[in-house]
Amino acid sequence: MNGLLAYLDSIRARDPAPRSRAEILLYPGVWALFYHRIAHRLFGWRLFFLARLVNHWSRWMTAIDIHPGATIGRNFFIDHGFTVIGETAVIGDDVTIYQCVTLGGTSPDNGVAGKRHPTLADGAIVGSGAQVLGPITLGARARVGANAVVTKDVPEGATVVGIPAKPVPVEAETYQRAFVPYGTPCAQQFDPATQKIELLRCELETLRGRLDALMAEEAERRDRA
Repeated sequence: MNGLLAYLDSIRARDPAPRSRAEILLYPGVWALFYHRIAHRLFGWRLFFLARLVNHWSRWMTAIDIHPGATIGRNFFIDHGFTVIGETAVIGDDVTIYQCVTLGGTSPDNGVAGKRHPTLADGAIVGSGAQVLGPITLGARARVGANAVVTKDVPEGATVVGIPAKPVPVEAETYQRAFVPYGTPCAQQFDPATQKIELLRCELETLRGRLDALMAEEAERRDRA
């Protein structure tokens, strides 16, 4: 019981919407994780058909598809749902994923399945609509902005946005925060309805930084001439 209460409290710390622990028990992400724990245990016992049966029931009930083979740590939170997590995905502790995220795999061209899906280290945040593809690693407290497509490793604590996803500079105050909703720290008050505008602001700030650097280099070159 203490473990369940701690899990529910970890969700309340990341989501201001619920008024009580009981309300969180209605979240599809909570039920999807519950069913996955059962399916994963059956998968480990090599009862693959039963594991898949539980998985299909969970997908029908929650609109979240987690392969029974995926490894998931403590306090995993899927906000809203419509998420797909592949077989060889590995998810650490205190990871947050928003709606319509895919932790997808690559095609095993050599005929050997191997590690095809991403690894998310502790505290990673993946914003809504993001696609994290292949056997890559998101470092601890890495943040993926909404609608990003990530195909390369993300260092610890880094924030990436865009298609393909690239790192963006963040303010020190934001970087030090333990949790950033939707993984996009461009504004202190982030409204999901305006997430595309926030992403454009990120890209604009990055371009401005690059332009300032180029202008400084050009000015230095002229001074030398």
